[in-house]
Amino acid sequence: QVQLVESGGGLVQPGGSLRLSCVGSRITFRIYNMGWYRQAPGKQRELVAGIATGGLRNYADSVKGRFTISRDNAKNMVNLQMNSLKPEDTAVYYCNAKGAMASADYWGQGTQVTVSS
Repeated sequence: QVQLVESGGGLVQPGGSLRLSCVGSRITFRIYNMGWYRQAPGKQRELVAGIATGGLRNYADSVKGRFTISRDNAKNMVNLQMNSLKPEDTAVYYCNAKGAMASADYWGQGTQVTVSS
């Protein structure tokens, strides 16, 4: 059974930084497009950043210039470096792996990020 496990969330002051990591197991990591999503209370889950198998990156407009997604296929890991954090970045952040088939769509359990003074 595929597992994605996120870590690195926590409480940070506005303007601070956090680095989220997601490690996959029982998955051929390199053939999956990876993404970080977030869901704030009362809101829909939204894509924050994605990185394709070839390394192409995309970001939500709200995080461009502040967040950076990266992947290390050898370690089955995808990271999200978050700088200049704002209160509106507060949410549960989820790691996602999408393969070529519709059934190949996996989620982590989520990690809470709270930006508050």
